[in-house]
Amino acid sequence: MIPCGIPYIFGTRGSCNKNLIPDAALEKNSIELLIDEVTNIDTESKTITTKKGEKTKYDLLVIATGSEPLSPPIPGSDKQGVYAIKKDVAHLQKMISELDRSKNVVILGSGFISVELAEECKKNRDINITILARSNRCLRSPYDEGFSTEAEKCLVDEGVNILKRETAEAFLGDHSVEKVKLSSGNEIPADMVILGIGCTANTKLAKMAGLELGPTKGVAVNRYMQTSDPDIYACGDCAEKVSFFDGKPSKLKLASIATTEARIAASNLFQTRRMNSGVISVYSTMLNDHAFSGAGLTEHQARSQGYDVIVGEANSPNRHPGGMKGMAPLKVKLVFEAGTQVLLGGQASGAKSAGELINAISACIMHRMTADDIAQFQTGTHPGLTASPIAYQLVNAAEMAIIQSRK
Repeated sequence: MIPCGIPYIFGTRGSCNKNLIPDAALEKNSIELLIDEVTNIDTESKTITTKKGEKTKYDLLVIATGSEPLSPPIPGSDKQGVYAIKKDVAHLQKMISELDRSKNVVILGSGFISVELAEECKKNRDINITILARSNRCLRSPYDEGFSTEAEKCLVDEGVNILKRETAEAFLGDHSVEKVKLSSGNEIPADMVILGIGCTANTKLAKMAGLELGPTKGVAVNRYMQTSDPDIYACGDCAEKVSFFDGKPSKLKLASIATTEARIAASNLFQTRRMNSGVISVYSTMLNDHAFSGAGLTEHQARSQGYDVIVGEANSPNRHPGGMKGMAPLKVKLVFEAGTQVLLGGQASGAKSAGELINAISACIMHRMTADDIAQFQTGTHPGLTASPIAYQLVNAAEMAIIQSRK
């Protein structure tokens, strides 16, 4: 199951079977697959036991047990029609069937999975979708206000209702959910509720094995992805994370982070040569054919962490001249530490190229490039592929930040 693709099985893809990672690539590389559930890890004998009773010896072990969806203790959570997002084909297929019969769907949470679900659930269905956002705006964590407001407009334009500063107090109904009672005291109809409020590290096996947990309750690991047992590694959502910027614990759980950690762990199984520099947080999504992406710290986050910042923004067509086929506006915002002018974060929205551009911005953050470095960035451009070299958003946003620093 491809985690990032889960929202799209409810609309664009239409089936769980179109969101599966095939085993063929593993088998082609002579990787033996044992399809079973591990129930115990014995670190003394270096043996794992499965649900079917099979025992397998290991020299080195990697735990990649992922995460479990958060299910808050809201009265009525056990009613038919209330679903958490689980990475389980049978569960998700049941959700699709329920969705096809529903008229009023309420989604708890206003992060990526919630807004993507809201858009996808409306595709090819005459259905009312309501998002309950605890804060004053959707996508508050990854984006500054201007970008999240832009994202909300995309959702509203597609007919999604957004209730801000609201939470669910109870799910009402007999056997099945019929209404959601809100923190404001109001009640809204709901024949299906989807919980999209995040996840927690799945550390059941690690705890049984006596491995240490970290401050956010993930499996504690060092920079080499080793656990408290040097012969056991952990990576992905189950593993503890630290911020790239200050080394403090981070609760971020992203497929891109999991993949990077897996590459580090896999490399170090055979020769210790890679170190985890901490999570930068790189995001992207698309709403109503409008891309949104972000990397590193937002301006709000940077200021909250005590940074003195300068900001540069640039907005121009992604083609030159603007009449070229495929033209769309592309806006870039860069956040720099004022003293050193080192890049702390960036955001982009508009054209679909924002999804790839943010990866370049992440590389700039990782290598601690300055505004001046980026302003001298040597770019490759083409009228049918990119913005004009004199209006290249990444470079011009850096130039605008430098101008701000001189004021």
